[in-house]
Amino acid sequence: MGLIVQKFGGTSVADTAKIKNVAQAVIKEKLNGNNVIVVVSAMGHTTDNLLKLSKEITSNPSTREMDMLLSTGEQISMSLLAMAINEAGHSAVSLTGYQVGIKTENCHMCARIVDIETARVKKLLNEGKIVIVAGFQGVCEGNEITTLGRGGSDTTAVALACAFGADRCDIYSDVEGVYTADPRVIKTAKKLDKISYEEMLELARVGANVLHPRSVETAKPYKMPMRVRSSFKLDDLGTLIIGVEEMELNKPVTGFACDNSQIRIVICDVVDEPGNAAKLFNLLASKDLSVDMIIQSYARHSNNTNDIAFTIAKSDLDKFNSLKDDINNIVKASNILVDEDIAKVSIVGAGMIDRPGIAAKMFDTLATSNINIKMISTSEIKISCLVEKQYGELAAKVLCRAFDLDGAAIADVKGDLPD
Repeated sequence: MGLIVQKFGGTSVADTAKIKNVAQAVIKEKLNGNNVIVVVSAMGHTTDNLLKLSKEITSNPSTREMDMLLSTGEQISMSLLAMAINEAGHSAVSLTGYQVGIKTENCHMCARIVDIETARVKKLLNEGKIVIVAGFQGVCEGNEITTLGRGGSDTTAVALACAFGADRCDIYSDVEGVYTADPRVIKTAKKLDKISYEEMLELARVGANVLHPRSVETAKPYKMPMRVRSSFKLDDLGTLIIGVEEMELNKPVTGFACDNSQIRIVICDVVDEPGNAAKLFNLLASKDLSVDMIIQSYARHSNNTNDIAFTIAKSDLDKFNSLKDDINNIVKASNILVDEDIAKVSIVGAGMIDRPGIAAKMFDTLATSNINIKMISTSEIKISCLVEKQYGELAAKVLCRAFDLDGAAIADVKGDLPD
């Protein structure tokens, strides 16, 4: 008998009719002869509604109480799903992260899983029960409830799959798999049958909102196969995520992503001397402010200064603004510029390793469409460019056409060119 871990997102359990549909998907896997552990997110917009309620009380709630509040959403989903499975004639039991024994760091609202106890769940599985687990949550020292951050239910599912040596972890949502690009923008984007951990991780990091990056990071070292599937098309196997060594890399570029959730910061005229960059980024790190793309210009010989530019999440802008005086005191910048009118466009592919000309083709494609590049960052399998936000969709179209990611030629891209 195998073991399958299934995870169902908020859209999959948004109402009782959908929860009954999920129950049938779980029962189907059980009837296939497998033990089943199910991880659920909160119903629909429950988490957003809970956040809204907290703001009606206070603009500065304690992180501990926020974890206590937000962890309730998944408990509603898990208990209703267990009821639906039991009503259908099968035996299911629901457990919170605390009841399972999901141990996390001593950190609220963004904790990482450090250990999972297996005894209780193994006992329930041996009794023939389907185990439903609340995603997104765990417990730290002192039996304090913690949460893993938005999208953390994906990580819960993969961590459980690895801890129990599952055969596979299936992530169900309202999408049918991983596409070469966002199908809402590129209508003819192709669904991928397979993608590597490395490629999926890069796509997740650059804005493809299919999987939480930490879930892929967790799966990769354990070589845990994952499937991204639709809870509304249960016969569709979706996209399989496996190691790059098991892939046939026929194309240099596998996918495209556009991220509109970042802003660009430019720290102007920083004195070019050892330690200033370290002081700046240590300050940002001390406030849990994550930085993505970073560029430092060459020193200007006339005044021995340079500019340091980087990107952060829009949601961190208020936190950054509160640090401006500290930044000026540390690096003596002449000015700090904030540019919110940006989009990060990225191409990803394990096949681009040691394949010359990919960057040149990307830059030339953007230039031909009069799209100016503000910043560039690269890895072995990713190239990202910062462009003006108004050209994000056009960049998506021309790059997907250039790298054959759209499944069909775009009839008239020139009609979208800027004046």
